[in-house]
Amino acid sequence: MTADSIAVVVVTHDSASYVADTLAAVRAQLREGDELIVVDNGSGDATATAVRAAAPEARLVEQDNRGFAGGATRGAQLASGALLLFLNPDAHPAPGCLDELRRVAAQRPGWGAWQALVTMDGGTRINTAGNVAHFLGISWAGRCGRPLSDAPRAPEEVAFASGAALVVRRDAWERVGGFDERYFMYCEDLDLGLRLWLGGFGVGIAPAARVEHDYDFEKGDRKWFLLERNRWWTIVSDYPAALLALLAPALLAAELGLLVVAARGGWLGAKLRSQVAVARALPAMLARRRGVQGRRLTGTAEFARRLTADLDSPYLGPVAEVAPLAAAQRAYWAVVLRLLS
Repeated sequence: MTADSIAVVVVTHDSASYVADTLAAVRAQLREGDELIVVDNGSGDATATAVRAAAPEARLVEQDNRGFAGGATRGAQLASGALLLFLNPDAHPAPGCLDELRRVAAQRPGWGAWQALVTMDGGTRINTAGNVAHFLGISWAGRCGRPLSDAPRAPEEVAFASGAALVVRRDAWERVGGFDERYFMYCEDLDLGLRLWLGGFGVGIAPAARVEHDYDFEKGDRKWFLLERNRWWTIVSDYPAALLALLAPALLAAELGLLVVAARGGWLGAKLRSQVAVARALPAMLARRRGVQGRRLTGTAEFARRLTADLDSPYLGPVAEVAPLAAAQRAYWAVVLRLLS
């Protein structure tokens, strides 16, 4: 194993119609000593057959559906590469992508994780140029929908790197504990990124590495439930005590406001179920928090600077466009940062 050997981990679920193209793009860029691991989460279609035909040398693991977090964790356990590259089955790396991701490993030795520039719509628009984390725990794909000309020109730090095309150094992965399988899917990349910052690692984007993603923000009760439940797993586990105390009034107000938003959006049932799930899991969350905070190397003020007060996601609906609300959030966050400093 060399310092820049890559283990590509692709987690699939009913991915037969597109996984072959992704695997072909990956195989063309692998070097000697690299690995290709596919973890299939209980597909009901011909995904396993498609994988065997497209990449017969890949290590294919078939298991029941443990979500992206569980599948990625299984793949990481089987891998030996110094760099773990988690790649969505519908995300196609452009020629030279893996070389650029390796290059950043040498250029940014302090980074524990980084992502490729993920594009959509035939490479004409940004899917994510580094993900964004709001102080309320809400997160989204940074610069999503904007023209490719708005992408960063050189590697830069981001709040957290997207799991669609995510590189993590093995030593960083092991030190902070990788993904938490209890997340199942959604926000596991947010949680990992914040824990990396807490652990003294940087997180960034390698914009010269391009990945085209067949992206669609599909909403539904199951997704809203997981997003809201996992948001609270992240807040409770990852936010230092001083930050939690200062944010408590805003978090409570946001919960009440989200009930109204959920009712208007047709996902109130999912929101209420997530609150019940959070209440039931609170002892486990607090136990996890003790481990996360016990490994913390970064000060509270420095950690908080990775978060934002701006809700500028195109997928958050009208609430992101209410000017008085936006101004109130910025003012509140400015006070929090001043007190932490």
